[in-house]
Amino acid sequence: MLEVNITRKAYVSASGARLDVLRDFAFTLAQGDVAAFVGPSGCGKTTLLRIIAGLDRSYEGSITGAAQGAIGMVFQEPRLLPWRTVEQNLRLAAPRADSAKLSDLLDVLELAPHRTHYPGELSLGLARRVALARAFAVDPELLILDEPFVSLDQALATRLRSELATLVDRRQVTTILVTHDVEDAIWLADRLFLLSARPARILSELRVPGRRGARHGDEIASIGQQLATLTAAAAGAAP
Repeated sequence: MLEVNITRKAYVSASGARLDVLRDFAFTLAQGDVAAFVGPSGCGKTTLLRIIAGLDRSYEGSITGAAQGAIGMVFQEPRLLPWRTVEQNLRLAAPRADSAKLSDLLDVLELAPHRTHYPGELSLGLARRVALARAFAVDPELLILDEPFVSLDQALATRLRSELATLVDRRQVTTILVTHDVEDAIWLADRLFLLSARPARILSELRVPGRRGARHGDEIASIGQQLATLTAAAAGAAP
């Protein structure tokens, strides 16, 4: 069980002004839940992920459950070490990973032919797959995804979403995704959280029916319309 209760997260500028980023932000996820957070650019989504991952401890509130197991994180950029091969990048994150499991992971993400390649020899799509493989190589209890498919073309993003859904289902890992792409959120998540502008808070939650990774176009369009309706209602209620 992951329980997040952030009363307040703020930054102080060089001039001394206080900028609130998150306020009264609370939710709970059970093991194996996949939650997607959708909100305006700059509302604090990445800050939320950094707090949950333990990279930012300067906030008011509490996070329980996140530190009980390994955390796998995929950043907006692949962040691979250019002087290490694909396999060496994975081994650096997970030095004790079982070789058979690592090979299986590379097979699922179609990276086996590239295990001895260096990041400079990979396309952006392949580099993002390596970043996903690195996150899963640590056998995470919690997976954190920060815009994992940004800047990819639609066909490649669709393919990677399917591969990610397969991995999450096989390993039953609790997953948190932030994205600007509503289709990404609907395709992958069990629960969608709509966020306000900064300081971000949860405006509403939408539970997504059907099996993740297998929702067809009509289902995605219908859920997208529900989310658009909630967004419009939230905008109308804003002061």
